[in-house]
Amino acid sequence: MSANSVALAYLGAAILFILALKGLSSPVSARRGNVFGMVGMAIAVLTTLTITHNVTYILLAIAAGGVIGAVVARRIQMTAMPELVAAMHSLVGLAAVLIAMSAFNNPVAYGIALPGEALHFSNRIELFIGTFVGAITFTGSIIAFGKLSGKLGSKPLHFGGQHWVNLLLGVVMIGFGIAFCITPSWTPFLIMTLIALLLGVLLIMPIGGADMPVVVSMLNSYSGWAAAGIGFTLNNNMLIIAGSLVGSSGAILSYIMCKAMNRAFFNVILGGFGGGEGAAADTGGVQKTYRSGSAEDAAFMMGNADSVIIVPGYGLAVARAQHAINEMSKMLTEKGVKVRYAIHPVAGRMPGHMNVLLAEAEVPYEQVVEMDEINNEFADTDVVLVIGANDVVNPAAKTDPHSPIFGMPILEAHKARTILVVKRSMAAGYAGLDNDLFYMDKTMMVFGDARKVVDEIIKAIT
Repeated sequence: MSANSVALAYLGAAILFILALKGLSSPVSARRGNVFGMVGMAIAVLTTLTITHNVTYILLAIAAGGVIGAVVARRIQMTAMPELVAAMHSLVGLAAVLIAMSAFNNPVAYGIALPGEALHFSNRIELFIGTFVGAITFTGSIIAFGKLSGKLGSKPLHFGGQHWVNLLLGVVMIGFGIAFCITPSWTPFLIMTLIALLLGVLLIMPIGGADMPVVVSMLNSYSGWAAAGIGFTLNNNMLIIAGSLVGSSGAILSYIMCKAMNRAFFNVILGGFGGGEGAAADTGGVQKTYRSGSAEDAAFMMGNADSVIIVPGYGLAVARAQHAINEMSKMLTEKGVKVRYAIHPVAGRMPGHMNVLLAEAEVPYEQVVEMDEINNEFADTDVVLVIGANDVVNPAAKTDPHSPIFGMPILEAHKARTILVVKRSMAAGYAGLDNDLFYMDKTMMVFGDARKVVDEIIKAIT
């Protein structure tokens, strides 16, 4: 292909990527957005194959990666999507590091230097930025994967003087990066890379479970910027555009997540609140009383209500109860009950987690309502069913100035006339905090696996 044809093909792919992002902004157009993204990526890959050498090796790598991806996609459960996303981010970061090392080792092959010439100063800066961002993304995403999958636990891990250690490592890393830019050699490049890998671990380990949705979107942004940095080095406009789109959208999403949690971005990065999932609720030594009931009681209350709002959480995903809850909603709707789903921006373990689950169960889009739109309607709602959620409905965010989540916007389920909470036990949620909602006089706890409880509710409604 001629240079003009390549540029035109890359431009078309870039436009499709932009349309993909636009489509993914709404559940209604998400499927179309995915199609745009896949077509754009296919065009970009095919165009790259026409201008590269050793096509056989590349095709073998694509085939191997495609097989692995297909196997993982078929086996992965929806509950494991957050850690899968984190794992994919780590691969993007690793790819950026390996490409940077390869480009530095043989810049002539990459067309960024002439035979016998050293790398241009601007290329060294690009390699430096792409490498350290990619390295931090790689190890940081691995730690995020461990936390989200439960292999490392959600509790934040702190040590004395950790912020000063991180600051010192950051300064030393930049110092070696500058040294590499001034005098390109492997020693400062490798030291800088190793420090960046260590920083990725140290930056994510202190972050608690409640802040993990922000971490996921932040690492998404990092992976994009790493790709864009390498794109500048390789003079690949497609990589620059795609990386910039991912980086900027991830940054915007991180901002939205932080705003939804009333958290400053740097406070999250410097170590946020969070505790072990399933920890016993801390009641401050005071024995609190709560009211419990059966699935039949819940079915009677919802079946005789005029309006019901369902608040889904991670427990719904763990129990794989999204299809059952949709069936229950249909039955209530047939009885004349107005049913809606209230979605908190950070419900679950990643941005949009609950939206994806409900879309998988084919819940009507018009029933799924975001927090800002539905909060004013809780006070006029007969019954709220909180299923698998905890921290996103905790009234302490509004009433307790000493609570770690004070000021965080929540779904105001406590304002409803009757509250039903489906949980396995009275254990605390992902943030490790007790929830006063469970002890209100108008709240009824229904203990058990979310799927089994919903199935029992369905039988009782029938």
